[in-house]
Amino acid sequence: MTTTTPSATKPSLTDRNRDVKPPAIDDLHLSDDYAADDLLGNLGYTAEFSRNRSTLQVAFMAFVLASLPYGMSTTLYYPLIGGGPVNIIWGWVGVSFIIACVALSLGEITSVFPTAGGVYYQSFMLSPPRWRRIASWICGWFYLVGNVTIIVAVNFATTTFLISCINILGDDEDSPLIAGDAYQVFLIYVAITFTCASISTFGNRWLPILDTVAIFGTFISLFAIMITILVLAKNGRRDAKWVFTHFEASSGWPDGWSFCIGLLHAAYTTSATGMITSMCEEVKKPETQVPRAMLATVFINLVAGLMILVPVCFVLPDIQDLIALPYAQPMPYIFKNATGSAGGSMALLAPLLLLAILCGTGCCTVASRVIWAFARDGAVPGARYWTKISPTLQIPLNAMILSTVIQVLLGLIYFGSTAAFNAFSGVGVICLTASYAVPITISFFRGRKQVRQGRFYFGFFGAICNVVAIGEYLFLGCEFVRNLAYLPVSNYQLGHF
Repeated sequence: MTTTTPSATKPSLTDRNRDVKPPAIDDLHLSDDYAADDLLGNLGYTAEFSRNRSTLQVAFMAFVLASLPYGMSTTLYYPLIGGGPVNIIWGWVGVSFIIACVALSLGEITSVFPTAGGVYYQSFMLSPPRWRRIASWICGWFYLVGNVTIIVAVNFATTTFLISCINILGDDEDSPLIAGDAYQVFLIYVAITFTCASISTFGNRWLPILDTVAIFGTFISLFAIMITILVLAKNGRRDAKWVFTHFEASSGWPDGWSFCIGLLHAAYTTSATGMITSMCEEVKKPETQVPRAMLATVFINLVAGLMILVPVCFVLPDIQDLIALPYAQPMPYIFKNATGSAGGSMALLAPLLLLAILCGTGCCTVASRVIWAFARDGAVPGARYWTKISPTLQIPLNAMILSTVIQVLLGLIYFGSTAAFNAFSGVGVICLTASYAVPITISFFRGRKQVRQGRFYFGFFGAICNVVAIGEYLFLGCEFVRNLAYLPVSNYQLGHF
């Protein structure tokens, strides 16, 4: 059931500074769509989207947002300098279990407050009345900035990854097919940005199908990559002891801190975990579907990540050679080195490029919903423009346009400073993680009272997961070294963090 009532006429969060009692979910005995819309109405909103996504489709979307193995391929540089194979494999396993705690914690809260506002609305509802406005405002802007900047990071990574893939087809490494001048990088970035936004805009009804195809295509590609590089291994294979125990820090920092730098590879890839809370108004049973999808995706990602990382470590060339490569994109070179063929490596890389586009598309979809939801609550300047739903496309079209324009404008920074532009990935990770931490922290320190009535409540184990999730944010808050990968640290680097 959908309506087209302009959301700009609804009261904003600033008008709701009262002690709202969460609805009794078990009292809703209507059909799926009506139950979800009734629950949304109890939370103070009117349904405006079609509820056309199943639990699996939401999980598949979350998987595409993380975009394994593409996300791991484009950020492999960080664990390479952080500690080598130990950082790559065990860092991924460790971060995955930490992110599972974040997903479970958010799932408990989302089960009680399933709206497109996601974490910022949850922060509002969980906070004491006098602190609701400021808590939701801070969390909302963290969430919005994180969603927009993570798209910039994703599309820029796709740009440099594409350039690196094309250049492995050339015969002369000193004369690349694409030189990578600033204007070339920017134009490719803009083309990718518009492609992702166009797919999200005009193919909205087909996105669940694309996500489903993507996950099966991803695992087929993973098997192809795993078998091909291990069987061919033109330059030999590493032994198992080296793969699982070799530590080689190249960042210049002490070993422990260097290892932490490498963890940002996994943190970036899994930062999309909570983004699907903004899809709550497009699923039939958001109070159970979205929490289950978040948690399931973490373990799907864990398996998929190991399927590519372990084989890659077995055929890993000299780490120092990989670190010295341009664009900090070692995966195309690793594939070419393993297969002994530019064409063969390109065949393995092509599915990753397709997945990259789908990842950007998913991020665009979520970002537009975040802008729309935050504007619906009056927190975005010009809110009445960004809250309009296209009756034909059934999407917040103006919010999508705004998100795309911001991405293109931020891309202009590349002409002035590549260092500043590269920092967007760090900004995206930190802002998204901070936005997840706000409602979790509030819920935990208020005794987890409101999450007890949800359908995704884990009791004492959930409290332990809360502590781990809060600790993860405090840890990432210290990880400003993401943009200061090497010692010595220059004033230039400090100025552009």
